[in-house]
Parts: sequence; structure tokens; C-alpha cells
Amino acid sequence: MPLGLQAENLHQFFVQASENWAQRFAQEHAPFLTHLPAPLGELAIMLACCVIFVAVVPLLPLGLVLAERKVSAHIQDRVGPMRVGPHGILQTLADGVKLIFKEDHIPREGDRFLFVVSPYIIFACSFAVFAAIPFGQSILVSNLNIGIFYIMAISSVVVMGVIMAGWASNSKWSLLGAMRSAAQLVSYEIPIGLGILTVVMLVQSLNMQDIVKGQDGIANWIVFRTPFTFIAFFVFFISAIAEVNRTPFDLPEAESELVAGFHTEYSGMRFALFFIAEYANMFAVSAIAATLFLGGWHGIVPAEMLPQAGILGFVLRAVTLGGLIGVVIKTLLLVFVMMWLRWTLPRLRVDQLMNLCWKYFIPISFFNILGVGIWGLIFPTDTLLSIVISIVVIILGLILTFGVLGKSLSKGPSNSAERRISATT
Repeated sequence: MPLGLQAENLHQFFVQASENWAQRFAQEHAPFLTHLPAPLGELAIMLACCVIFVAVVPLLPLGLVLAERKVSAHIQDRVGPMRVGPHGILQTLADGVKLIFKEDHIPREGDRFLFVVSPYIIFACSFAVFAAIPFGQSILVSNLNIGIFYIMAISSVVVMGVIMAGWASNSKWSLLGAMRSAAQLVSYEIPIGLGILTVVMLVQSLNMQDIVKGQDGIANWIVFRTPFTFIAFFVFFISAIAEVNRTPFDLPEAESELVAGFHTEYSGMRFALFFIAEYANMFAVSAIAATLFLGGWHGIVPAEMLPQAGILGFVLRAVTLGGLIGVVIKTLLLVFVMMWLRWTLPRLRVDQLMNLCWKYFIPISFFNILGVGIWGLIFPTDTLLSIVISIVVIILGLILTFGVLGKSLSKGPSNSAERRISATT
């Protein structure tokens, strides 16, 4: 095939695969690349995005590990995380050096191939999710028209890596942790998917950028569009905490009863891959929640009310939680809530974990889908009236909920509970 035809086919491949976002990015932000042959300029932009992605994203877990040490130290008055370096900032670096030089142990009676491969599967799938998350109107790796479907599909493969790790370890603790993980992750994927479906019903698109485009201004954020999406946000976020095996849903690891769960037999850098993937998943699910429900790169104030150019516009967008900085702030706030819950709540039992999903979250999620469908029939388009009614219903629901909880807590333990306590004493 002639070289010209090959270059033309390559150009068509890039345009079709990326919906021409690379060419648009070059015209807006790097016009000097437009003077290169068409496929070379687009290829340079894609390679640059990949290099930045590979260089920056793996550093996120390191910062989150350090942040969790600070959160735990301040919540529980811990002294240990404050000792190494000023304010303990070198503790994470010391742990990384320790894991690099630690012995790489592989069980003699285990499945060597699966034991070696499983952490890389979990690591790769955890970071592949970031490819479809938009951190800005032009800040994304791939603008997929089925972006949210891709995220759900690629994140579901993580459970296979966990099961492989537990099975290959030839340890009863690891196998029990893997079985718990299979039950937990598969179960909580259902309310997560149903929560996402409520968003898709409103937006009528699976494209992550299309989901964000209609959320300009806090009144247009999907979390406030209907009372049912407000409930769906909390169901989605709590289910996401269970999906990433965070306390109080860390049954697959359960250090107090299963030693460390599915990665009990792992050490050194193989264990570090599991650890890094967990924190990467925390950031990813928080970014997805911020994109789906909290406006994404749109801030509290509509963009048309702010200057679009200059330093003043950049600062005002950041202050109003818009742009790249706004997405990062929303994501980190949700990550902080996960850390806060870890150092506040005790671990649930397995039966409580399953009951929460199957008896409460899944029925509530189906109720939300039905409610969003009815809301769409009553209000085919978003108007000021529909948004005001939604916010009023949300406020009344919160007042009623807190009122009921306050009364139940003020009554103290029930008579049956008192009898059980007296019987045990």
C-alpha cells in the first residue's frame, strides 16, 4: 500500500476512534502541531496524554495514603503517623522503600502463574477506568460514546483478579476473603448500576461528557434535579464504598479475622499493587460520583455568569468548584468522607452487609428508577418549577428523616434489647 494511503488510513483511524478530540485539542491549545502532517499531530497529542496519564495517575495513591494517615492521626489522636519527617510526610516514602526491598514470597503449593498475574490484572483494570473519566471539557483520555458502560465493564474485571489471588494462594484465609469479595462486589454492582441508570434516564446518553454538559450551575446538578436522584446519589456512594472494600465494608480483607483476606500471602511490591489499586479505586469512584451527580467540571455558578478568559476567570471558576480544580476538589471531598467513615465506624458482619444490599439498596434503587420515570412524564424538560419542587421535596424529606431518627435515638434501647442485655449480664 502506498505511504500516502497508509497515512490517510491512519488519520481516519484516529479521527474515528477519538471522535476528532485530538485535532480539536490541537487547534485550541497547541496550534503549532497543526502544521505537522495530520496523523503525526494527533498521534503526538495522544502520546502526550498517555505519558501524562501514566506519570500522574499512579502518584495519586501515594498522596491518598499520606492523606489517610493524617486523617486517622487527627481523628483518633494517633502519634505514629506524625513521627517520620515533618508532620509525618515521609512515612509513605519509608513504606515504599520497605516494600521495594521486602522479600517476594510465592506459596510453594499455590498456583504460581495466577498468583503472579492477579495483582497486575487488578492494577491495570483500576487505572484503565480513568481513561473515560472527564476532568474537564478537553481534559480526558478518550471521549467514548459509551463511556459509563466502559467504566462499569472494566471495573467488573477487578473481582476476577481478587478471586484469582485468593485461589492461587492455597490458603484458607485467602480463599475465604476471595469468596467474600465475589459475593460483595457482584452484589453491590447491582445498586451501582441501577443508580447510574437513573442518571442515564435523565440525560439520555451514556457519554460522560454529555452527562456533564447539562449540569451547568448547582441547580442543574443531577443530584438536585429530582428527589429520586438525590437518594440515588447516596445509594451509589455507599455502594461504591463497598465496591472498593473500604471500612465498614472491608469484609474481603478483614484483618482481625482473616489476617488480611485475599492478599494474605502477598508481600513486597505485589502487595503494594493491591494497596495502590485500592486507593486508585477510591479516587476513581469519587470522580465518577462527582461527574454523574455533582456537576463534573461545572461549578456552583453557571459558566455564562463568569468571565471565560484570564486569570480572574480561572480563579472564579476554581472558587465556584468549576473546571479541573473543581472536579478535583469535589472528588477529594468524597474521598475524605470515605476516610472519615473508615476511622469512625466498625466493620459490619457478612449477613448485615448482604442484607443492606439485597433488602434495602436494591429495592430503593428500583423505586428510584420508577420515580425518575414518573418525574420525566410530569416534567418532560427541566424548568425552574421542576427544580424548585425537587429542592423543596428534598428539604422536607431531610427534615422528616432527621426527625424520625432523632425520636428513635432519644427513646434509647427497646425493651427487647434491654432484656437481651440483662440476660447476658
